[in-house]
Amino acid sequence: MKKFFKILFVIIVILFFAGVIFATWFQLDTRVRVPEPADRSVTKLPVANPEKDFYTCGRNWIQRGNSGLWELYLEGKPFERGVIEGKLTRGLMEKQEQAFTDRLTEMIPSPAYLKFLKYFIYWFNRDLEDYIPEEYIYEIYGISLSASDKFSFIGNNYQRQLNYHSAHDIGHALQDFHMVGCSSFGVWKEKSRDGSLLIGRNFDFYVGDEFARNKIVCFEKPESGYPFMMITWGGMAGAVSGMNEQGLTVTINAAKSDIPYSARTPISMLAREILQYARNIQEAYAIAQKRETFVSESILIGSASDGKASIIEKSPYKIALVEPQDNYIVSTNHFRSATFRTDPKNVKDIKENASLYRYKKILQDITEEQPLDAGSMAKILRDRSGLNHTDIGMGNEKAVNQLIAHHSIIFEPEKHLVWVSNGPWQIGGYTCYDIVKIFHNFAALHQRTEISEMDRAISPDPFLSSDSYTQFNRFRELRKELKKMSRPGEKTNLRRSYIRELIGTNPDFFEVYSLAGDYFYSKNQPDSAMGYYRKALGKVIARQNERQKIIEKLADCIVELKKKKL
Repeated sequence: MKKFFKILFVIIVILFFAGVIFATWFQLDTRVRVPEPADRSVTKLPVANPEKDFYTCGRNWIQRGNSGLWELYLEGKPFERGVIEGKLTRGLMEKQEQAFTDRLTEMIPSPAYLKFLKYFIYWFNRDLEDYIPEEYIYEIYGISLSASDKFSFIGNNYQRQLNYHSAHDIGHALQDFHMVGCSSFGVWKEKSRDGSLLIGRNFDFYVGDEFARNKIVCFEKPESGYPFMMITWGGMAGAVSGMNEQGLTVTINAAKSDIPYSARTPISMLAREILQYARNIQEAYAIAQKRETFVSESILIGSASDGKASIIEKSPYKIALVEPQDNYIVSTNHFRSATFRTDPKNVKDIKENASLYRYKKILQDITEEQPLDAGSMAKILRDRSGLNHTDIGMGNEKAVNQLIAHHSIIFEPEKHLVWVSNGPWQIGGYTCYDIVKIFHNFAALHQRTEISEMDRAISPDPFLSSDSYTQFNRFRELRKELKKMSRPGEKTNLRRSYIRELIGTNPDFFEVYSLAGDYFYSKNQPDSAMGYYRKALGKVIARQNERQKIIEKLADCIVELKKKKL
């Protein structure tokens, strides 16, 4: 049996490299089926900048609100919306692409492998356009006309922007980098203070702090479908969190998935289609049924017309609708329906990863805090503790608040209200918007205007001004430095006071002890490393594979010590 798997692995590797060679040979990054819009006159529309941080293009505009969030209004036909979005967000789009490429370079420092990865992604996504509705192809193409040529080494502007829409899906294959690990929940009736539906979510898609810095609250009025709002960033036409004018909300949570073998509909594009065209849960489910996706995802749908929320669980091969059994529902990163209950990947994920722990933690918080309002929803989304309020260390993946969120958001669909976190993460204030008021009162602005509901804003978390927050930031600095010092061949030695400072910044987090152990092991000091590995094993560890790695390194230290004694 082992021989069979070795042969299978060799075949997969050969096919993988063959695909890359095929991509390189046929230059798939330049042989792009470029859309041909019938009317390109919109490309000549000028952008006006009448005052600082405020730009207009036709009836469309973007401004930086008093909260620091960028606020974007778009309307019109698909290509028109895309072109204007690109014009208005040109600078932000370049910053996002720079942040994204910087993060990839940090995770994959080898230029040769990055080039290899580039060609593989182009080969993998060679048919991506076939699985995205034509409307969104034209929108993405319109956006790409304003993309920076600075990144042409990756590919042409259109193909890059198209491929970026599968970044969330590709993040599934990189879960060990902690890029994807979201939490969302909904309450209604007696679980809600005034009985109305409330939805909360943390979008823990981490591509670095810079990537999250210039998020955009987009209000879009398309030619067809319902007007909607979504949280996005420069160059992004897909949706990850949003609500339409009918009071239907969409949030997506990654579930365990195999590395996909070919492109299908990116999950953000499916979420966008639901957001634009669904009025209730059944209509959302019907849209999800007709699209093929290449990763597994939980899509939490809140509906004002249904007065509740449900979860669509979708994999490349199966789909299920999870209806609530009570007046609340919770979604983390595992599937719960009978359709997926015995699926081996799902069973393994529940057993080995942090999803079930966070699921239980949210249930516990809902019970303790009910009945909930927007403020108490934010309190749950900001919770850094473990079950029973134990301290599991700042930044632990088992916490609802992992201190990595790109954004956090709260919806009250029946009142068309949405609260968006300002940053950092979800510990800054939440800005409130009435989306109906915005679509009816704030189209075609000619000067900077406060469009938020200032009297409904949620105050920053007290943690933001605490010593603990200062310590956490220091922990992040020291962690980054220590990882560099632990690389093979690194000759720089640190003082033990450095290690003590690291541990002092986050003493209940297993990772500080694991990192200290790695450092001493890299310096051929297994006796010191052992002590830190044992301390790490006494803490709450997020994933089973992380625990196993520490155990294996501890065993290596024991072997090394025995060798030294001999």
